[in-house]
Amino acid sequence: MSEVSQTNYSDELPKKVLGEIEKVVKEKRLGKSQVDKLTEEVKRRYFVSRFEPGDVIGIIAAQSISEPATQMTMRTYHFAGTAGIKVTYGLPRLIEIFDAKKGPETPMMTIYLKRQFNNADYAKKLAEEIVEKSVANVVKNVSLNLNENAIELDVTDKRRSSAIIKAVKEVFPELKVKEKEDKIIFITKDLQDIKELQKIKEKILKIQVSGTKSITNAVVRREGEDWIINTIGSNLEKVLSMNEVDSSKSITNNIHETAQVLGVEAARNLVIKEALKTMQEQGLDVDVRHVMLVGDIMTFKGDVTSIGRYGVAGAKTSILARAAFEETIKHLVRASIRNEVDYFKGIFENVMIGQVIPSGTGMFDLIAKFEE
Repeated sequence: MSEVSQTNYSDELPKKVLGEIEKVVKEKRLGKSQVDKLTEEVKRRYFVSRFEPGDVIGIIAAQSISEPATQMTMRTYHFAGTAGIKVTYGLPRLIEIFDAKKGPETPMMTIYLKRQFNNADYAKKLAEEIVEKSVANVVKNVSLNLNENAIELDVTDKRRSSAIIKAVKEVFPELKVKEKEDKIIFITKDLQDIKELQKIKEKILKIQVSGTKSITNAVVRREGEDWIINTIGSNLEKVLSMNEVDSSKSITNNIHETAQVLGVEAARNLVIKEALKTMQEQGLDVDVRHVMLVGDIMTFKGDVTSIGRYGVAGAKTSILARAAFEETIKHLVRASIRNEVDYFKGIFENVMIGQVIPSGTGMFDLIAKFEE
């Protein structure tokens, strides 16, 4: 490792950090004194970032995230270019991430294109194609013909007629179809009353004709050399399978969908990325290691778990720690029925009964041998 390996830091710094230093040395072509100075600074920061055995890192992380989060706003902002669609922002979004909600209030995707498709025309074309269009979006008028027990659709573009018929027949194979100029007429076999006919009409209008399910809007914007498509609504699996899409960069803000499609490690990275982004938008600077710890805790069991009574806090081994958090009587009664034992290995339960916590100097016992 040329000049870096000649210094005496290799036994103190991890190999990965030394590799990063080596990369910078090569890129910047640094001299011996500059390499020493850089390594000394990296070493200083590395040792500041380390924690001692017995440090209560969970509590430090909780304080470090919660204290700045009290400064966050409760407001939402508008997503540029989509005619006033509200996107969850600030504290509500942070709660959404750490509560691991099944679906965010405003699911969004950021879609990058492969190099050969990375231009304005392709981006606009793809943005139009992926927006979900239902029957209601492609017809001018809908009417009920009570004499024939039929539903008549006035189509905006006759070229879409075959797609509409195909989509409706998949859901209602029993309907008879007639085409008359710009109209498609769906006739029901049995005699229906007006309420049933109205229900069928409502269902037909919701049937998807084209586009990608769940994506309701798409906006194209330029970021440096890249043409990016931002969507309201998310369907990661379908979008990543498209030929034009760069699957190594495209992301969604839906944590559970990411876990399902890309795995738990990707979900962990998304928790960290989204939490940091939400706080940085508000001008809050939280050390990434605190957020990484939360990401690890939420995903280390192999799926995404919330921080709360039904997640991490509710799964603690200590009965008193669970009871102190929420639903006290439920936890105590359940523990007594199951004959559970609390071994006082954690911090909360020891504080509750006034014992020394098993952390810092409380981690070990001192044994003294006195002369008689």
